[in-house]
Amino acid sequence: MLGLLLVKYDDHPFIAIWETTQACDLVCKHCRACARPTRDRGELTRGEGFELLRSFARGGVPLVVLTGGDPAKRPDLVELISFGRSEGLNMGLTPSATPLVTEELIVDLANAGLQRLAISIDGPNAAVHDTFRGATGSFAHSLRILEAARKHGIRTQVNTTVHADSITHLQEMAALVAEIGAVLWSVFYVVPTGRAEARMLPSSEAVETSLHEVASIAEVARFAVKTTAAPHYRRVLAQRKTEGNSPVQHGVFGKRSERVNDGRGFLFVSHLGEIYPSGFLPISCGNVRTSDPIDVYRHHPLFTQLRDADTLSGKCRACQYRNLCGGSRARAYALTGDVTASDPLCAYVPPGYEEEPITRRRLEVLG
Repeated sequence: MLGLLLVKYDDHPFIAIWETTQACDLVCKHCRACARPTRDRGELTRGEGFELLRSFARGGVPLVVLTGGDPAKRPDLVELISFGRSEGLNMGLTPSATPLVTEELIVDLANAGLQRLAISIDGPNAAVHDTFRGATGSFAHSLRILEAARKHGIRTQVNTTVHADSITHLQEMAALVAEIGAVLWSVFYVVPTGRAEARMLPSSEAVETSLHEVASIAEVARFAVKTTAAPHYRRVLAQRKTEGNSPVQHGVFGKRSERVNDGRGFLFVSHLGEIYPSGFLPISCGNVRTSDPIDVYRHHPLFTQLRDADTLSGKCRACQYRNLCGGSRARAYALTGDVTASDPLCAYVPPGYEEEPITRRRLEVLG
């Protein structure tokens, strides 16, 4: 369809995220985890973490990312990375930009086999980023950590949150990503869950404009570009390709065109072992302490529903791009309580479809 290879991902996810802890020393305005400084006693233990990684390896998961909170809060972080690599997993890490990520730790992570380190940068300068992250010096730590990772042979990625106050800074951010030398820029469109509030959302029209801007950046950038919680970027790319613009592919490694979305090619395990379709879609489908996460991914009714675009409703159901995009299921759920509803941040209206006024009313109430 639409000139792209589509993979259903019914057997196993392309990427599995493990929230190793919710402890973190930052106080980010949009934090999904509502992170706090101290670790939870109920976190998965090192042994349970090893078994979780084994289950990912048995299931054939290509990529595993350890996240938080701040995974650097766990004293066994290097052991977890090393064990994952020994099981044949491609291991990624998203630590917080704090003094905990020392050059010594980065050397240990490199020796353990860490393949990619992602750091969040949410503004083109310290004033914007540090205000959003709730900690003075976070911007400087971001640059320091990324430089040290590159120095020791770890590929780097920059994650940027897009919200109503930052959506106009994309060109500046792209220039910074290029200067840093990251191999991938992940542009995350905020989902109102955790600390993030609906008032942080840009308009759907602003998002549409920004997605075309991101596509234009991707056409000339030396780094790969992907979006998170904005699957309609794929629709934008398909439209631009049809119109004769340079084709750009969307993916974790800059080469993949598969549609990865909440529960479709994506699996999230919380610090307590709860199994979710994504960290931004907090509907628990089981716990790794009692269930095999890959079995849950394959057979749980919510996961199978999320992999079937024909179960969508509203504008997303009527859209000819539903198998390519599918809309953010997490954002639809956060704003409407319905995982099948239309993504409120998509401005595209399928030919012949009349948008339901209730969507706009919901947004007005939530805003």
